[in-house]
Amino acid sequence: MLQKEQDIIAQEIVRCAREVYIILGNGFTEIVYKRALSAEMLLRKIEHQRGYKLPLFYKCTDIGQRSVDFLVAGEIPVEIKAVSNIEEVHLKQSMNFLENYNFETGLLINFGAESLQFNRLFNPKKG
Repeated sequence: MLQKEQDIIAQEIVRCAREVYIILGNGFTEIVYKRALSAEMLLRKIEHQRGYKLPLFYKCTDIGQRSVDFLVAGEIPVEIKAVSNIEEVHLKQSMNFLENYNFETGLLINFGAESLQFNRLFNPKKG
């Protein structure tokens, strides 16, 4: 997917998140926001998968799976939080996912703050 296409999809995901935040506000658990965001993306016909799982290896040994809250258009992982503020650990977890699974860009969205927070992240290994 071209960078311009990724930009358009990322902007549309953020628009969906804003709509969810306008309607629900903050104070719900992550699962509520995941369900609402999925419903909003379905309404807007944005292809996505919830709880997308990828294999996890340690020194060539399969040690299970790792999941991301959403994989949008097969290329943009989206992590959802419902915390008072995005912390460095949340950013590091999202960056780790991008780098280890070779995604170019992703989103970290937080519905728990006084206003919607989002970070678009870029994989430095792809730059």
